[in-house]
Amino acid sequence: MLVIGIFVAVLFVALLANHLQNGISPTPQPSTTVPSAIPSSTPSSPTPTTSTTSPSTPPPLASPSESISLSPSSSPTPSFTSPPITIPSFPVQTSPPIMLYPGEVREYNGTNLSSIGNVFENAIAGTQFVDKSNYKLSVSGLVNKPLQLSYDDIVGKHQIYQKIVTIHCVEGWSATILWEGVLVKDLIQDAKADPNASTIIFHATDGYSTALPRDYVINNNIMLAYKMNNLTIPPERGFPFELVAESKYGYKWIKWLNGIELSNDTNYLGFWESRGYSNDANVP
Repeated sequence: MLVIGIFVAVLFVALLANHLQNGISPTPQPSTTVPSAIPSSTPSSPTPTTSTTSPSTPPPLASPSESISLSPSSSPTPSFTSPPITIPSFPVQTSPPIMLYPGEVREYNGTNLSSIGNVFENAIAGTQFVDKSNYKLSVSGLVNKPLQLSYDDIVGKHQIYQKIVTIHCVEGWSATILWEGVLVKDLIQDAKADPNASTIIFHATDGYSTALPRDYVINNNIMLAYKMNNLTIPPERGFPFELVAESKYGYKWIKWLNGIELSNDTNYLGFWESRGYSNDANVP
């Protein structure tokens, strides 16, 4: 009987243990990940971890032999920008350079004068270079005595005058110059101009032309100049002669003059006048 009792007790314990193992789950335990082994022959970089060190204790620094790899999101690849290249700026040339004319007078009877270089060249065919020895000025049209005058005929045989006159250009510049020359009315008087001639048409060696009323030319003592500021007019300014059309805009100041024509055509239009410029050309 005793043996049977022990056997029953052992069987009971075995059944109870089996029942507990199949019916009750054990309490979960935190798992521990064991890193895989890395062969000692292959250098490794430690995997960065999030520091749980308190703010008062700085995280340990990597030793010089260690390299820490950071993801692009935490540290973008630095970009390098080349320094800007400075290009030197130069002033824009809005007008021709001013030429120097040694010896020109810059003051006359208390009036300050502009430089010859302040009178800019505006020409339809560039500077005209006139040979003084072959030069002829024709005085023609409604005249009783047509003339062909040399440079010396004009300068050496007529009264010379001086006058300070300011030239105004429609481009916006002006220059006050001492002009020296002969009067147009003396030349047309020598040619015995017809009394019916109401208009004087002026012609230049480059084909330029312009016209002015005869009364204006006579009453204002309009000059045919051969000097500026006491110097012979240079080629770029109109040698041998420029018309000093006082109180008129610069396009009436014809340069490289080689013809004076007497006419009764009050509607004659010169080069710029035929292209829309005012035939009066009065400076306000």
